Amino acid sequence: MIEFRKVSKVYPGGTVGLNNIDLKIEPGEFVVIVGLSGAGKSTLLRSINRLHEITSGEIFISGKSITSAEGRQLRVMRRGIGMIFQSFNLVKRSTVLRNVLAGRVGYRSTFRTLLGLFPKHDMDLAFGALKRVNMLEKAYQRADQLSGGQQQRVSIARALAQEATIILADEPVASLDPLTTRQVMDDLQRINREMGITTVVNLHYIDLAREYATRIIGVRAGEIVFDGTAAEATDDVFSAIYGRPVSEAERLGGKTDEAI
Repeated sequence: MIEFRKVSKVYPGGTVGLNNIDLKIEPGEFVVIVGLSGAGKSTLLRSINRLHEITSGEIFISGKSITSAEGRQLRVMRRGIGMIFQSFNLVKRSTVLRNVLAGRVGYRSTFRTLLGLFPKHDMDLAFGALKRVNMLEKAYQRADQLSGGQQQRVSIARALAQEATIILADEPVASLDPLTTRQVMDDLQRINREMGITTVVNLHYIDLAREYATRIIGVRAGEIVFDGTAAEATDDVFSAIYGRPVSEAERLGGKTDEAI
């Protein structure tokens, strides 16, 4: 379980990112967070693994406070949380396999990591993760030779090799064309269903949110203004979340000029 208790985040200068958030996300849920840019959805997502430090309140992972965790305890909690970014965050000059093995860094000493000394168990996890996202044949290819969709699937494989029990995905399909978008979202949904990994995704596009989420959370001005099922998230609900009628681009999303 992920639990927020009275969580607020105020940025330098006084901008409110989160305002007194109470929230529980159950194990195995596929949650999509929606809202306008600047509404607080990235702040909410990134506070779970402390990429953003909160100002007040507390966040718990499986009953343990990650807010107060330090040192080894924080490292152990973080290695159970995989992170997928809009910009993929791969080492472009390294091979796909080495990028996936980066998910094992939290389990190994710095010395062994720098020398690339990964045991057979780690190698097996990496190859298995690549197979799960249909990227095994690209294992020895450089990351900068891949399309955007392929790079994002490598980042998913990295989270799987990390043996994450939670996957956080911050706008993972914002730079992808519609077909590739669905391939990436299908991978995330399949992994969620088959492996029971709790998945929390930030999205702009309401059709994707309705199609893939088991639960939709709407954020506006740092506050949760909707929390319900995809079926309950009507056009009127989205208009209330956004504070205006949704545009066609926000409904469908995606670009059309990138190869798969």
